Amino acid sequence: MSVIYILLSISIVVAIVFFVAFIYAVKKGQFDDSYTPSVRMLFEDELVKEQTKPTIKTKKTN
Repeated sequence: MSVIYILLSISIVVAIVFFVAFIYAVKKGQFDDSYTPSVRMLFEDELVKEQTKPTIKTKKTN
């Protein structure tokens, strides 16, 4: 039973260490995306074309 307490305490310490490392990496800008904004302009036309579909006008005969 004491082994469970030891393993549980070790796993909590490891989880806290990983959480602190994650918070540190986020604060230092490790996960900032600097590549996508420079490439977004290359694909912007394709997104605009998909959003605006051409409308077909038909003539009404009376």
